[in-house]
Amino acid sequence: MSDKRKDYISWDEYFMGVAMLSGMRSKDPNTQVGACIVSKDNKILSMGYNGLPRGCSDDEFPWCREGDPLDNKYIYTAHSELNAILNYRGGSLENAKIYVTLFPCNECAKAIIQAGITTVVYDDDKYATSASVIASKRMFDAAGVRYYRYQRTGRKIEITL
Repeated sequence: MSDKRKDYISWDEYFMGVAMLSGMRSKDPNTQVGACIVSKDNKILSMGYNGLPRGCSDDEFPWCREGDPLDNKYIYTAHSELNAILNYRGGSLENAKIYVTLFPCNECAKAIIQAGITTVVYDDDKYATSASVIASKRMFDAAGVRYYRYQRTGRKIEITL
């Protein structure tokens, strides 16, 4: 018999860990969200984080949340889910699963559904009572997209770079 390691991380820990690590790339001073899209056979297809579109300088666009609508981040940034979908260059995302650190907004839910992603695994649902998230869940339910909350294991994973 083998002496295989028994303390290796699960697929859910691995992919949510990748989503969390991706979120750490975000320049947003308030909210860092990451996403990781995987195939049915557990291959990473794409990743994304909330940030500005390619070619738009992180130093020249606003990161504030309030004030003039043309001078806050909401009008300029792309969410992690949309970035992960747009970053994918391999063809169809049909039947894929997306791991995301924050439950998707209604705009991302539309993109997830249209891309053919069939499962959403999320870590945090802090906006559960917002119209945006309520609409997301309604659309996911109507389109047959399964969603469930990631079950944190409490395991500490440390990486020294």
